[in-house]
Amino acid sequence: MAVNISALLALIAGILILIQPRLLNYVVAVYLIVVGLLGLFPRLAAF
Repeated sequence: MAVNISALLALIAGILILIQPRLLNYVVAVYLIVVGLLGLFPRLAAF
């Protein structure tokens, strides 16, 4: 059974945001940092 990692992360993030809405700021910040790093350094995505 293959699990799509992005779907799993989105589900976990959604549940955490429902529990603690202030967490949304941190989730968005981490997402933007990760996407920015992967855009600048595409070799990081090849793990």
